[in-house]
Amino acid sequence: MSTEINIGIAEVDRQEIARGLSRLLADSYTLYLKTHNYHWNVQGPLFNTLHQMFEEQYTELAAAIDEIAERIRALGEPAPGSYQAYAKLTSIEEEDGVPSAEEMILQLLKGQETVARTARSVIGAADAANDEPTADLLTQRMQVHEKNAWMLRSMAA
Repeated sequence: MSTEINIGIAEVDRQEIARGLSRLLADSYTLYLKTHNYHWNVQGPLFNTLHQMFEEQYTELAAAIDEIAERIRALGEPAPGSYQAYAKLTSIEEEDGVPSAEEMILQLLKGQETVARTARSVIGAADAANDEPTADLLTQRMQVHEKNAWMLRSMAA
């Protein structure tokens, strides 16, 4: 049984916002995977610092992924959930091989900034539809990713 969604946001707006959130989900999941990979494989004098930082970042991303997917569902759309779907939607490049610790920092910095830009690209549609829950989620995501980018940038300096 399916019931019509009547939350005060037009269907066309819900669909547009969900498409944007799907891109955010794909970027977040791809960054999660990359960060987890780097956590496992980092080496060098910064090992302990980076190993811990990467764990904090992928743990936070894991929680965010669930929030983003649940918001897509609350808007009445299916959340993408496969590598194939994420590959089509993401703006983040997957990693081949194991880069140096310094390159890991730079790649994650680039990824954090990408996710912040993706979130920022969706907030206009959420604001226009008076979708405060999505706007709030996007604002929180931008804040986290901008802070993570700052921390990574500080390590790369």
